[in-house]
Amino acid sequence: MTRETRARWRIDRPRNDLLLRAAAGERTPRPPVWLMRQAGRFDPQYLALRRECGLELEDLFVNPELAAQITLLPMRLGVDALILFQDILTPLGPMGAPFVFRPGPMLEKPIRSAADIDRLREYDPAEALACVPDSIQCVLDAVDGEIPLLGFAGSPLTLATFLIEGGSAAGDVSRTRELMNTDPGAVHRLLEKLADMTAAYLTMQIEAGVHGVQLFESMADLFTRDEYTAFAQPYQTRVFSGTPTSAPRFLFAREFANVEAMVTTGADVLSVGRCVNLPDARARIGDRIALQGNVDNDILLRGTADDVAAATRACIEAGDRTGHIVNLNHGILKDTPFDNVVRLIDTVRTSEIPAGDEQGTRRDATVE
Repeated sequence: MTRETRARWRIDRPRNDLLLRAAAGERTPRPPVWLMRQAGRFDPQYLALRRECGLELEDLFVNPELAAQITLLPMRLGVDALILFQDILTPLGPMGAPFVFRPGPMLEKPIRSAADIDRLREYDPAEALACVPDSIQCVLDAVDGEIPLLGFAGSPLTLATFLIEGGSAAGDVSRTRELMNTDPGAVHRLLEKLADMTAAYLTMQIEAGVHGVQLFESMADLFTRDEYTAFAQPYQTRVFSGTPTSAPRFLFAREFANVEAMVTTGADVLSVGRCVNLPDARARIGDRIALQGNVDNDILLRGTADDVAAATRACIEAGDRTGHIVNLNHGILKDTPFDNVVRLIDTVRTSEIPAGDEQGTRRDATVE
């Protein structure tokens, strides 16, 4: 471990700290791997637990013990990090906008006006969402220092879109775009509220013990470049400005190619889509920022085991085992074969270069 890494992330380091080393830009014998939506509906054990508990999703998210149990399921697959089982919409409930899932997210009263925005409440996440740090503690107790746990939140524009559209956009953000055009000031007030809430929510997770946090701009691909520049990027920056630097901060922007814009937000790791060429991105942003991604989740859904292995090996080589975390371009899709997920993880885990062939350190780092 380098002095730089040790000083940069002032957190309790797990025994498997491969993800933290890669997040700090180090060169590693193999890249770490975890997958967005790795605790979910592709996993037969998750489906069995859902049947057994009989709870709706919104009730499952606020049950610390069950949420922790689901968070832990991918550990048996050999991932190098867990991510808390939760939803990006959870922190909207205490603001006065609770979602239910039937099966997709639904909001009873979507935002339609400035008055609706003004009615959203501020709150203390530690009090209103105590279930989240409680679940974090359950997971940390169970892993007993073995691997990292990641927290996360939705980015302000993504949350605003859910609030205005009343649920999943499904490719249509017409209501959001209309409000942007007719009352941009109201939209900016909404984004400010959401950014401040999100920074507090992520801070709570870091203080509860997670080893890193990811900000999800899950609807980045539905907006124009100008809309993204005006309504997404400034509020991502506002979130990171209000979030501790004691743990790595990841920014995911779905199929957004402008990595230079992502860097300006203050993120430590950029989680990129299939539209980004990893070596090209590295050449454009330099060595100081780590990259995460970007195996195509459609290959995981539709490909053969050999297709998955080939795509994974290509991703590993593109990342050059330096400041690179293997993940998908987006979350695991519904009906993805369980065996394909296992094949991806196993391909990464067996790609380690023998000791002595690699330094396992960042190109420009000082080694103790």
